[in-house]
Amino acid sequence: MEHTILLLEDDADLIDGLTYSLQREGYIVDIVQTIKAAYANLKEKNYSLLLLDVTLPDGNGMDVCRFVRERDKQVPIIFLTAMDEEVNVIRGLDGGADDYITKPFKLGELCSRIRALLRRSGMCETERANRLTSGPLTIDLLGGSAFFNDRLLELTVGEYRLLCLLVRNAGQTVLRNTILDALWDGSGNFVDDNTLSVYIRRLREKIEDEPSNPKYLLTVRGFGYKWKREKNF
Repeated sequence: MEHTILLLEDDADLIDGLTYSLQREGYIVDIVQTIKAAYANLKEKNYSLLLLDVTLPDGNGMDVCRFVRERDKQVPIIFLTAMDEEVNVIRGLDGGADDYITKPFKLGELCSRIRALLRRSGMCETERANRLTSGPLTIDLLGGSAFFNDRLLELTVGEYRLLCLLVRNAGQTVLRNTILDALWDGSGNFVDDNTLSVYIRRLREKIEDEPSNPKYLLTVRGFGYKWKREKNF
């Protein structure tokens, strides 16, 4: 698996050394030199790990860390800090960073820490593969349960299967016939058009603040239904 690392650093010499070493290790490296550029990249791409300098021309790397942690609890973050930034180190770790390394540092030591964090993150990825998440909704695929704003949803089997189908296709219209085919099984348990409408209504009653004016489970008139995509990062 290829890992892509975001490097936020404004020291040209350090950028060259880091990029060379990380690419030799097989990582893809995206380089940004300002906070503004970091935000732009983070909104467009997902990263395996972040390397953040603390002091940048237009702000502080800890602000980027907080921005990320509000959206993603898992992606590893390492701060690159100067010798006299001990207070900032503590603040950074409290703000959600996983590790820090003090300049000047040995590139081999940094690569070793990156490998350790990526291994740990890989274990978390396995856990995440067993769940579907979209905004306040989490579906535990192993446990066969769903939570909305950390509240357990009391769902029938049909409602649960419908919710999984829509969330797996979040942001896309799922045609009514596609849903009907997906919810039918070989044992003769099938859903007709009227039953599907009931499932949709019941799901909205369990999820939406205003079921008659849904925010998440949307009707695409004449076609089917769509779960509104909610980014978790």
